[in-house]
Amino acid sequence: MGVFTFLNKAKNDTGLGWMGVDIHSHLLPGIDDGSPDAATSVGYIKRLQALGLSQFYATPHVLNDLYPNTRATINAALDQLKPVLPPDVAMEAAAEYMIDDIFGTMWPPHFLLTLPDNYLLIEMSYVVENPQIDQYIVDLQAEGYKIIFAHPERYPFYHQRPERYEQFKELGCLFQMNLLSPTGYYNSQIQRAAQYLLKRGMIDLVGTDLHHRKHLAAIEKFVLSGDAHGLFKKNPIKNLELFAIW
Repeated sequence: MGVFTFLNKAKNDTGLGWMGVDIHSHLLPGIDDGSPDAATSVGYIKRLQALGLSQFYATPHVLNDLYPNTRATINAALDQLKPVLPPDVAMEAAAEYMIDDIFGTMWPPHFLLTLPDNYLLIEMSYVVENPQIDQYIVDLQAEGYKIIFAHPERYPFYHQRPERYEQFKELGCLFQMNLLSPTGYYNSQIQRAAQYLLKRGMIDLVGTDLHHRKHLAAIEKFVLSGDAHGLFKKNPIKNLELFAIW
């Protein structure tokens, strides 16, 4: 009976075709806490390709002294990786920007490395909310950026303040959820926050946020179970609509 059920799921809703494009990953070699080298990156990508993903935007951290990446360092890593990718894989790069106290002083207008159509991926510290986050979003929008809030389910200071999710939506932010968040991979609080957002249809985009082999193994298990498609299917996922490379 278990085999029959698994085969039916495999036929109908396993895989990541519904996602289409991974818009948040750490697959560029050697420039943040993601893949350490090109060979590892290619190995990860081939396993994701087996799940139905062939289009990727790598989004390395830009984080002050820890990962002080620039357009130049990110594009150099992309140029290193592209020649060794499978021929039926498309990879481009953007960045995941940490909104901290010095973010506004570091980057001149129109210099940030974005996804297509000026979509900007931002994150915050998990420890404490940046008290100026709303103003940063408004200021970035005034410069022409369209804000994607990375993994809002992972910020513990919002778990008891769900009204903040509504406020970010009212500001015009898109929400990107990590594929593993509804599984409990990170912790049960993040799982509950992810379920809250999914039940309300508030998720616009999905990313693997893949850093390492443990992420990849958990993603494979989740996707092949058929549960990934089932949990996300009631949300207006716009990965392909906004960011298809092909």
